Amino acid sequence: MSLIRRVAFLSLHTSPMEQPGSGDAGGMNVYVRALAIALADLGIEVEIFTRSTAAGQPAVEHPHPGVCVHNVLAGPPRKLPKEELPELLHAMVAEIERIRQRQPHGRYDAIHSHYWVSGVAGLELSALWNVPLIHTMHTMAKVKNLVLESGEQPEPRRREEGEQRIVDGAARLVANTPAEAHELVSHYDADFDNIDVAPPGVDLSVFIPAFHARSRTELGVRSGSFHLLFAGRIQRLKGPQVFIAAAGILRKRRPDIDLELTILGALSGAKDFDLNSLISDAGLDDVVTHRAPVTAPTLAGWFRSADVVVMPSFSESFGLVALEAQACGTPVVATNVGGLTRAISNGRTGILVDGHDPSRWADAIEALYDDPRTREDMGRAAAVHAEAFGWQRTAAVVLESYQAAIGPVLVRHT
Repeated sequence: MSLIRRVAFLSLHTSPMEQPGSGDAGGMNVYVRALAIALADLGIEVEIFTRSTAAGQPAVEHPHPGVCVHNVLAGPPRKLPKEELPELLHAMVAEIERIRQRQPHGRYDAIHSHYWVSGVAGLELSALWNVPLIHTMHTMAKVKNLVLESGEQPEPRRREEGEQRIVDGAARLVANTPAEAHELVSHYDADFDNIDVAPPGVDLSVFIPAFHARSRTELGVRSGSFHLLFAGRIQRLKGPQVFIAAAGILRKRRPDIDLELTILGALSGAKDFDLNSLISDAGLDDVVTHRAPVTAPTLAGWFRSADVVVMPSFSESFGLVALEAQACGTPVVATNVGGLTRAISNGRTGILVDGHDPSRWADAIEALYDDPRTREDMGRAAAVHAEAFGWQRTAAVVLESYQAAIGPVLVRHT
């Protein structure tokens, strides 16, 4: 019998209602919303707290039965750089407490925080409410700082210190992969026995392998072109510059390949990232289309229209895009880093590339072009591989983590 009836999710720096691929919205937004829905389907009420970012935004939204999103009033009613949010932490905690006091139920059985800003707030609320805090990092400052490109600003010391406080104070930590669990141990001295590994899932009702030719026609992809797709936030960490450089090399090397590139995503973070200049410098103006982020059903169509999805990230705790693309039957070429090593079965559902040398990436893409039979076999294997990653499985593991966290609390009260 479950000891958990109601959980407070903290996703203060970005809302699960935001469109992934824009601003700070990405895989974490999908994760928070999908996990909340999967837990609700198990009978757990989930209340998500996020910061209100627009005047006139409803106080509460209901994306699914058993799930509600509270838009917390703190600071100006507009989007702020996430670097400014720590200054609003105490205001957000105070407002969350006022919201709790107005709820008929009056309490939560556990707090699950996402990303470090929410985790620091979660520590305060955990002490205030006397309920356990479970935390998912999603990304870690010390890991990101290991893969900085020249000229990039490192993650601030304040974040590293906040993440250390979370590791030291949380009842349980939820990692996306065993690799992330080891990073928590090696970089933050986490207790390995205090970590639960719950791989993220994929919505297998949306991301399905069907109608490759129809998807291309509907989306205006040229018949017979070799269609390469990048989907994600436009920032150096996600590696669109590597994708563009590799495609430029491939075009010069193999003018016989009818290349077509689609980039789905919006600029995030540093405003000096000039995507158009990169495309022009690579000689790809006539074959690249840059589009705004799209909804999940439309994204699935884009994945199905692609011959290969390219994901040259410098750091990924998991990489939901890779999993969603594979669920659509499309092979993925991705960096051999972080959670991508688990999301992709190298040589069977895609190719993992060491490092970010554009020539090496061009080699991997060229190999898939030259061997359409292998590409098709990888696509079929990718769809089967993704079937093992449903959100129900993720929710079951996370619920076990909640149960383990709440046990010591119950003992203290008996």
